[in-house]
Amino acid sequence: MKAHRSSLGVFLLAALATPAAAEIRRDPAGVNVSSQGATSVYITYGGLVNQTPAESLWCGELVPAAPARGQKCDPNTIYGQLPVRYDRSNLQNGAYTDIMTIPAMVARRAYQAAERGALSPFFYVRRFVSTVGGPDEYVFVTCRPSAGGARTPFSLVDVKMAFAIDKPLLSVKVGDAAPSLSAQITYTGTGRLKGRWEVVLPSEERPSAQDLLTEATLPPEQRPNQRRYTELARFNVFLPPGGRAELPGPDPRRIPTSSEGFHEILLRIEASDDPDSQSNLENASAGVGVVLGGAVAGFPLPTLRYYVGSAPAELLPGATGGLALLSPANRSVVAAGETAVFRWAPVGSTAFYRLEILGGDGALLHEAFIAAPSTSYAAPAWLAGKAGDAVLKWSVSALSREGLELASSGISEIRFAKKEGEKP
Repeated sequence: MKAHRSSLGVFLLAALATPAAAEIRRDPAGVNVSSQGATSVYITYGGLVNQTPAESLWCGELVPAAPARGQKCDPNTIYGQLPVRYDRSNLQNGAYTDIMTIPAMVARRAYQAAERGALSPFFYVRRFVSTVGGPDEYVFVTCRPSAGGARTPFSLVDVKMAFAIDKPLLSVKVGDAAPSLSAQITYTGTGRLKGRWEVVLPSEERPSAQDLLTEATLPPEQRPNQRRYTELARFNVFLPPGGRAELPGPDPRRIPTSSEGFHEILLRIEASDDPDSQSNLENASAGVGVVLGGAVAGFPLPTLRYYVGSAPAELLPGATGGLALLSPANRSVVAAGETAVFRWAPVGSTAFYRLEILGGDGALLHEAFIAAPSTSYAAPAWLAGKAGDAVLKWSVSALSREGLELASSGISEIRFAKKEGEKP
């Protein structure tokens, strides 16, 4: 009975694998994924006619989507929905690029369902909506659980960067050598990790979230548009099956320390030609050729900041993500008649910053949202009068485009001096 059920499942998967004529097509149609952790896969959809993508779900079984077209998830077997923070999809000229990033939680749910007797493969189902009143269409990709090694798409699932010091924010004097650094990389599959180390100088515009994505995460036509910065070193190393590796950073002697200000080191990962990570455009009816999707990642890569100067910024207690407040200095006094200008360190991938100023009673006195890449804010003229002689507390949070907090500063204190002749 068990063998019969398995054979039937394979037959059904084969029958569902080929879409009918004039339907949306995709490539790859099926992939091996890690059964115990996250996996990212580059998928191309083609044949869209007056259709836009909607939500996507993972589930254990499919059911007919009528009156819509295709096969949709059985509501009783849903494992999860693609989180907004992982949605790197792009629709252009009738071709749709989707980065399927399977969270570890979804992989575990599928594994547990298989242990209870469900069919081992599970499904990633994307819904497409007609813009002219036609029926919705559901398109699925089969996910086959595996050990996450060879024959699994080469994808990055976590990246951490650090200097070889026990400090959240490095500061060096002008002309001094910076310490060595490295990146700890967690990945699926196997392939060549190719790319370069770059540095953003204080006078340059900060990278956007798009700039911090790996090259393979973007559609081919957008890859040349990523901003380039000063190159420190290149690398080309083979990552064997195993899932974890340490990538040494550039020669510390090449890390610039000649100009004061904040610098930002970037890890730029180029697309790899791993055969298990390719997307065939012809199979998806989206063009001609193959898109290299090796080293895809569903998130912007982190950056590593350091400060060069004789009076480097210090992180206040409670700071997370290396967000430092630069000025006014903690417990300083703003001269009478002067405008308080709040400044802080930049944080990569930030969409906007939230500045909060608390009054002497701890209540919120003023709040401002500043769009990145700006990292300063001039306080309104009325703030000094409203503050009186109270000690104010201020802090800054870095937020993503979805409103998620990426980093936060500690709390700094300031006070406004009284004008001459003003009663204390």
